[in-house]
Amino acid sequence: MRYALYFAADADDLLMQLGNTWLGRDPFTGTSLTQPDVAGVDPERLHALTDSPRRYGFHGTLKAPFHLRSNVTETDLVQACGDFAQTASPFEVRSFTVNPLGKFLALTPNADEPELAAFASACVRRFENFRAPLSQADIERRRKSGLTARQDGYLTEWGYPYIFDEFRFHMTLSNKLENAEEADRMKAAAERHFAEVTGRPHICRSFALYVEPERGAPFDVHTVFQLTGTQREGPAGDHADRPAAEENA
Repeated sequence: MRYALYFAADADDLLMQLGNTWLGRDPFTGTSLTQPDVAGVDPERLHALTDSPRRYGFHGTLKAPFHLRSNVTETDLVQACGDFAQTASPFEVRSFTVNPLGKFLALTPNADEPELAAFASACVRRFENFRAPLSQADIERRRKSGLTARQDGYLTEWGYPYIFDEFRFHMTLSNKLENAEEADRMKAAAERHFAEVTGRPHICRSFALYVEPERGAPFDVHTVFQLTGTQREGPAGDHADRPAAEENA
């Protein structure tokens, strides 16, 4: 069993509903959903082009999937998540947009979002004591992607290469799209599908614990935790006492 801390919201949140529908699976219930029509891409092809992100569930990674250490339990992890949520405050992301990320399609911020990056760094550090060390097989699998020396150092020390200054927030919407015309169709369709939640401020009020019951199984939402505190994370993960973000549409 593996766990992950993801940027996610409640099941009735519009961003989550749109993301779940796009990928074709509801990670709150484990049920399949009808994906939107994409002009020039038949439904079976769309299903195939989204199979990897569908397994992980619609999300943005904060702390990548990990096994628990032998001296902690799921109950301990859930309690720690709740404690963290009671101290951390909501924060604003200025806007999300559908963008290519290499050959993948993803929802990404339009610009640097220091508060989001700091929150992700805080999650990496705060829950590190729950993470069991990676197996050598997992390390070698990650290294096949061609890591830099810094990324490799993060991998061996923290279990994931894309953290801290290497962190690039994204909510994955596709597998690799090798066909340029198909990629253009997918991007145009995703822009239409997510139009209600892109290009405008988004208040991040929660994060979620996802669970993978066994290796290769779909990830499902275990619990969504609401951020109810007043503590903000500084640029390097240091705490800064600033007022919570005001509500914005």
